[in-house]
Amino acid sequence: MSAVFGYLRVSGTDQVLDLQRDALAAAGCSRVWEEVASGAKKDRPELLDLLGHLRAGDTLVVWRLDRLGRSLSHLIETVEDLQARGVAFKSLTETIDTSSPGGMLIFQIFGALAQFERALIQERTVAGLAAARARGRIGGQPKAIDAAKARHIRQMVEAGTPKTEIAAVLGIGRATLYRHLSATSQ
Repeated sequence: MSAVFGYLRVSGTDQVLDLQRDALAAAGCSRVWEEVASGAKKDRPELLDLLGHLRAGDTLVVWRLDRLGRSLSHLIETVEDLQARGVAFKSLTETIDTSSPGGMLIFQIFGALAQFERALIQERTVAGLAAARARGRIGGQPKAIDAAKARHIRQMVEAGTPKTEIAAVLGIGRATLYRHLSATSQ
């Protein structure tokens, strides 16, 4: 016997779940998993529990697409996994229903757009890095210890100044100082 299960999520405890609860109840969900977690979090125990309960013929319903996936690629991966298991997916706000041919088409278009967007981002990143290199910039965070600070460090170490004091005087972290000292002693 197939079942209709719902999943709702909010990012913080100050957010209200009522709107999602009402929409999932109206959609006929027999059971709803509720989670308070950032969408970017990989570890969402309620979602994992729900995915473990789904069987072929079941339907997973969410109020909006962003409630389920961390990103568009994660969402597509999740829905493709559901499809492979024979589980339908519905998003109420976007009116997507993968149990119908039209809903599956819309979802596949989303997937194609996501893939296109990833390719554009990658292309722009490569072009931006090449342009920066052509201007002599290599990227990354600037060095915390320049030549002047390195001289001060050497003088203070030779004078016997404690390393904690050296770091405080120069405005650098102790770990940064120890990494510098380790690198220069080799």
